[in-house]
Amino acid sequence: MWAFFCCFIYYLGGVKLKKTVLSGITPSGRLTLGNYIGAMKNYVKLQDLYQCNYMVADLHAITVPQEPEDLRERSEANAALYIAAGIDPSKSNVYLQSAVSQHAELGWLLTTLTSMGELERMTQFKDKSEGKESVGAGLFVYPSLMAADILIYNTDLVPVGEDQKQHLELTRDLAGRFNNRFGKCFTIPEPYIPEVGARIMSLDDVSKKMSKSSAVPASYIALLDAPDVIRKKISRATTDSGAEVRYDVATKPEVSNLMSIYSQCSDLSLEDIRVKYEGKMYGGFKKDLAEVIVATLEPLQNRYYEIRSTGEIQDILAQGAENASKLATQTLDEVKQRMGFLPSRKH
Repeated sequence: MWAFFCCFIYYLGGVKLKKTVLSGITPSGRLTLGNYIGAMKNYVKLQDLYQCNYMVADLHAITVPQEPEDLRERSEANAALYIAAGIDPSKSNVYLQSAVSQHAELGWLLTTLTSMGELERMTQFKDKSEGKESVGAGLFVYPSLMAADILIYNTDLVPVGEDQKQHLELTRDLAGRFNNRFGKCFTIPEPYIPEVGARIMSLDDVSKKMSKSSAVPASYIALLDAPDVIRKKISRATTDSGAEVRYDVATKPEVSNLMSIYSQCSDLSLEDIRVKYEGKMYGGFKKDLAEVIVATLEPLQNRYYEIRSTGEIQDILAQGAENASKLATQTLDEVKQRMGFLPSRKH
């Protein structure tokens, strides 16, 4: 539901200082190799160019039923994986969405400006509610909260995939609607296509992306999968009936997907891989690919377990939330003032 990153601006005395990157991932499943290649590797690069904020979108997770202990575990695990993947908490803020209350408060304020018709047209709501007798109101109104996630920092640029274009369009509409009614407050965000890693598809159905929410564990490599589990999943990954290791998405989509993973987890180009396995069968290619993945994830997994054992993630999350709250408070105070709310007494 919520996997994005976007740019906004820090201000000091009305002067723009530095572009900032925000990313959010809903803790609705186990982070996968697809998340790492497609997004997290890029997040690490971005933190050397911008001030980065990385959010675990736990408020969005509860739009569908969650077991409390599972939600707590996944939220902390996802945050720890951010750090294990190379995000430096001295450069970037990592925090829980629920720990920055301004997201939820602005989300409610924006809900009052959102029409039923706009929410009814959201394709993700249609997809997630299809066939269900009862659907929670949170699933219906969550696009307003998603808009708040973006607007609370006066976001300039938002990279969007096909499944999130509607959300950005709604966010732009709400920002413009607020500005027209109450005076200019929000920046109107623009779509942006950042440098990202390869789009990694499911191991058993390349018509679908590798998803942390999949009910089929064999369809994805989880970042914390044990080496033998990885080897087993790769050995059973779907391929075509041929034997040629060649990149061609049109005629060999399954092998092309595996080659993309191999390239992203090694220093080899797609052409290097083709040459290396020319005249060889898929078996050897898959066996080597599994070892490349194991070697890539080993240092990440070691760092993850170190972070969890020391408990340092709690301090990282607390500091990240404090930093993010300072930015969010500035926007929310102005929004409430413009809407006519009395200022709260400061103690």
